[in-house]
Amino acid sequence: MREPVLFTERLMLRPLNGDDLDGYAAFAADEETMRHLGGTMDRAEAWRDLSLRAGAWITRGFSMFSVIERATGAWVGRIGPWQPEGWPGTEVGWGVRREFAGRGYAHEAAVMCMDYAVDVLGWTHIIHTIAPDNARSAALARRLGSQNGGPTTLPRPLDHIRVDAWGQTAEEWRARREAG
Repeated sequence: MREPVLFTERLMLRPLNGDDLDGYAAFAADEETMRHLGGTMDRAEAWRDLSLRAGAWITRGFSMFSVIERATGAWVGRIGPWQPEGWPGTEVGWGVRREFAGRGYAHEAAVMCMDYAVDVLGWTHIIHTIAPDNARSAALARRLGSQNGGPTTLPRPLDHIRVDAWGQTAEEWRARREAG
């Protein structure tokens, strides 16, 4: 399998790998960043989470991408297609390091990943699982054209986390993309 590398104006998206551990561990240790992503992790937990997502490229044929700032090579975050066993749908999810928040990187990468999910993976429906009080992620979902479909349940061990399933169909995404 040839793993994809995608480019936007400011970002490179590539499969997660061991070189990402320092950035990933800093991301996972930040309380504000991880508030809606299952809670903080120490470095060893972050390594296991990184490995889980990297391994999904082998077991599922897709997973979240590492988002790299092209100008500096800095690890920005992880964004992309995600559907572990028992997940409530085909998701494009996101999370960026706090120091990169507010720069439009999450939107830029999410648009590329929505295109990838629809055009390459052939997904017909895309969700974003978002905690009801996560206003920033809800705003990004709205900006992508997704609508709140109401509460859904994540599989164990995340089943205690309240989330809503925002989403849209591939047809809705294509129409929005074509409208420009």
